[in-house]
Parts: sequence; C-alpha cells; structure tokens
Amino acid sequence: MTQAALSNEVSVLDWLSSVIEQHGTKPSSLIPILQEVQKQHRYLPEELLTYIATAMNLSPATVYGVATFYAQFSLAPKGKYIIKVCDGTACHVRKAMPVYEALRKRVRLVDGKSTTDNKRYTVETVSCLGACGLAPVVTINDRVYGQVTPDAICLIIDELEKEEGDQA
Repeated sequence: MTQAALSNEVSVLDWLSSVIEQHGTKPSSLIPILQEVQKQHRYLPEELLTYIATAMNLSPATVYGVATFYAQFSLAPKGKYIIKVCDGTACHVRKAMPVYEALRKRVRLVDGKSTTDNKRYTVETVSCLGACGLAPVVTINDRVYGQVTPDAICLIIDELEKEEGDQA
C-alpha cells in the first residue's frame, strides 16, 4: 500500500470515528451512522461496515443485516447521479419502460449494469415514487421530473451534462 493510500485510509477512519462519536454507540445510532457513510461514499464499503461493527460493539452480521435490509443503502458503488424510473402501475401504463430503455441507451449502460463505468450515473427502477399524477415519473438525485418521454429523458441528461461541463 502506498503512503498516499495509507494516509487516505487513516483520514477516512478518522472521519468515521468522529461520525460514530457524534452519534454514539447505542444500537439506535447505527442507521444514522450508515446514512452518513452512504452520503459521503455513495455506498457502504465493506471495510467501513466492519469498522462500524467493531466501534459499536456489534456483530458484523448485525451491521450487514441492517445495511442489506433497508433499500436506501447500497453495498455497491453508485453514480454521482442516481436516477430512479418509476415502474408502478400508473407509470408502467403510461410507458415508463421505454423511458428507462432510452435512458440506459443515452448513458451507455450495458450488460445489465446499473452504474456506468465512470460512476457518473446509476439507473434504477422503483416500484413507486408517489407522484402517480405525473406519470411516468423519473427522479435524479431526488429532483422529480413528471410526464417524461424517451426523448425528454435524453434532453434532461443532455442538460445535466451541459451543466456539468460548465462546472468543470
């Protein structure tokens, strides 16, 4: 392991120690701690779950069980932009799947993957986003887009990438 990698690992563990200290080590603190780790890393790295278990005096199985029980948590790296396409009844009837397929094609997702190789986009389907009147609905990092068409989702991604270019 290089010195830089070792230094980065130590700083991540220092950060995580401060998160645990802030929330405390009682079992009810586990979910808020996992939420902070997910927010920071966009997923829950296995080595951090082990560290959390040790620091909180919990079994690794308990921490892993909580991390896999709740849909909000991911054990795989997610993209900077998490895009959810609703496939609930109203959205499905109003052609959400062609939107999903156009989106996957536009961001170049292949081989059944849900996250692009560059970690920019994660594309998922969800059972319901609770905005049936706007069907079909897509969210991008919790921003809601209603009555989306295959052409519209491509324009939305084009605009997002244009904004990204302006920020770079």
